[in-house]
Amino acid sequence: MPSHLFADRPAPQPPERDAVEALINRTRLLRGDVDAVRRDTSVVDDDPQLRWQRALCELAVHQLDDLGEHLGQLRDGISDPADAGTVSEAAPRTTPEPSPGSLVGRVGSGEWNLLTDEVSWSDELYQIFGREPGTDPLSLDQLPSLLLAEDQPLLTTMVTDCLVDGRPMDGEFRILLPDGSIRTLHMMGEPVLDTDGCTASMWAVLRDVSRLRRSQHVVGRTRNALRSREERARAEHRVAVEFQEAVLPPWRGSLPVPGRGANGLDIAAHYQPSGSSDLIGGDWYDALPLPDGGTLLTVGDMTGHGVPATSAMAMLLGALRGMAVAGIAPGAVMGHLNQLIECSAQPALGSAVCCHFDPATNTLAWAQAGHPAPLLFRDGMGRPLPAPDGVLLGAASGVSYEQDQVNLLPGDVLLLHTDGLTRRNDRGACLDALIGLAPRFAQARTAQDCVRIVVEELGSTERLDDACVLVARVGV
Repeated sequence: MPSHLFADRPAPQPPERDAVEALINRTRLLRGDVDAVRRDTSVVDDDPQLRWQRALCELAVHQLDDLGEHLGQLRDGISDPADAGTVSEAAPRTTPEPSPGSLVGRVGSGEWNLLTDEVSWSDELYQIFGREPGTDPLSLDQLPSLLLAEDQPLLTTMVTDCLVDGRPMDGEFRILLPDGSIRTLHMMGEPVLDTDGCTASMWAVLRDVSRLRRSQHVVGRTRNALRSREERARAEHRVAVEFQEAVLPPWRGSLPVPGRGANGLDIAAHYQPSGSSDLIGGDWYDALPLPDGGTLLTVGDMTGHGVPATSAMAMLLGALRGMAVAGIAPGAVMGHLNQLIECSAQPALGSAVCCHFDPATNTLAWAQAGHPAPLLFRDGMGRPLPAPDGVLLGAASGVSYEQDQVNLLPGDVLLLHTDGLTRRNDRGACLDALIGLAPRFAQARTAQDCVRIVVEELGSTERLDDACVLVARVGV
């Protein structure tokens, strides 16, 4: 089939040298900026996000290097008007040796004459195929023998379409070099027709794109690793949320505790998520009526986030509830929880407060493990309770936890909380902020009102961690 391409078609006009030089300068500036970003991108082996970013920078640098080399060849092929017609025979123009890895050695051309069976290759094409210059170039019949077996049909189709149907060639294939290495080539070509419109020869440009494809492969691999990590993080987030929702008390707001009113407790609690919804921590709160007529009050916090933190929280809170129902005192409960962590396969650290309120005597027995002490608000004033000794859960083995007791009066407000209420988890700032709410607590009529005050004052703060607040108000 005759093609629209003819050997005697007019040649396009070359671009102006100054315009090409300007493009080269702009490419160099852009390449320098991208390379600076690449150098500033640190490489962390276990961070797919950073590996993907650096791979993209590497790919961009390689592509800009190729663009600069292309423009350089275009510029060098444009004669300077000032030098036109002044070629000196004494000083012939020489072509500099290509630098290792430069584009000059990675782009070559060849022509296959169908009428005479002659084949001509450029020196660069010999380099690309790993053959010594001066040896016989490969014919179209011999060329597929260098390709990997799975790529040979592609080249055969490209050549057939070009020679028979007059279609331009544009495709990639891989060749096996004499040293056993594999090289990826991009081939573009077209038929050259004689005056009768018949195919006389085929001309093609082949470019070694191995380095470019390797960079693209790295980008794809790191992108896939990043996507896998994100999908895994979303799945773990869902599991952590389900753990938390299954373990924390089903009630929100006020808890109906038997004996509420005179000598009873009015209880309310609130869970405050972190500023980033992706961070699900191991914070807990609970209030549980006990068989002896008392009430369990507890808050705690496991270190870390996600499934490890919520699963450890579920384990400890379940054990704490069981021991409280069994009548074990708060100090002993802390010791048993510490032993439980010590015996667990997954190491963990946590802090907790465990309180037992006896409505018959209005006494509060409590113990703590490396946790902020409960705050007692009375007569418009607030203060933390003196803390009995107790180290973090999981920090040491064979330790005992002291227990303290305090008498509560009708109208007293007891506030338990975890770290994370303030932006930087500053315990001092959190304590000052909560103590400053004492006058407002004195005007509050219910525990839920007190919780609402805390949320209004601290709930809008951008936090790095989640937090829990539990308020118990002694009936009057």
